[in-house]
Amino acid sequence: MKLTVYSVDGQSSKEQEFAEFPSFDDQEKKGLLAVRQAVLAIQANKRQGNASTKTVAEVRGSGSKPYRQKGTGRARAGNWRSPIRRGGGVVFGPKPRDYNQKINRKTKRLAMQRALYDSATEGDVLLIEKFVVEEPKTKLITKILDRITPEGNRILLVDDSFEDNATLATRNLPHVSIRDTASLNVMDLVASDRLILTLRSIDTLLARIGGKEA
Repeated sequence: MKLTVYSVDGQSSKEQEFAEFPSFDDQEKKGLLAVRQAVLAIQANKRQGNASTKTVAEVRGSGSKPYRQKGTGRARAGNWRSPIRRGGGVVFGPKPRDYNQKINRKTKRLAMQRALYDSATEGDVLLIEKFVVEEPKTKLITKILDRITPEGNRILLVDDSFEDNATLATRNLPHVSIRDTASLNVMDLVASDRLILTLRSIDTLLARIGGKEA
């Protein structure tokens, strides 16, 4: 896979071959299901599961019969805490639960490989030698990004570690986010319009996901 590598200031670029980049047959859809499964697991694992309602046994109220069974002309009622009454219990309501989903390591790796391959195929993966921001000013990082990718609503910058100047320079850009290579996941790849990695981070990422298709 050939990717475009930009200089530190973003003014010049070159093509570089990455032999360890994952590859898939265009006719095959292998890995797409793994991507979907990984994204759903990430979204599910963010849920707190704190929603809770009270049943008939838990709500406050008398357990006595509201009125006599017959002779009133009204429907039979046996409990003030009935679900059909205001303040009554909730039937089949939510209770605190764990939404976490687990996927195995091989599926995670396949999902990362496929998501990275699809992004690169669409031209959304770009490389830069390294992120160098002399001062923590937004205009400095904006100037570099405008040269590399003038278009793109959601830009993700990836490096093994970021200097404080780079972190401070990007925090005021709502369409730009940063992520270290170790915590990069499938959701980050899917949700980004442009993915800009440093040369050291692409090497780390390829080693992490196992290089070529498994």
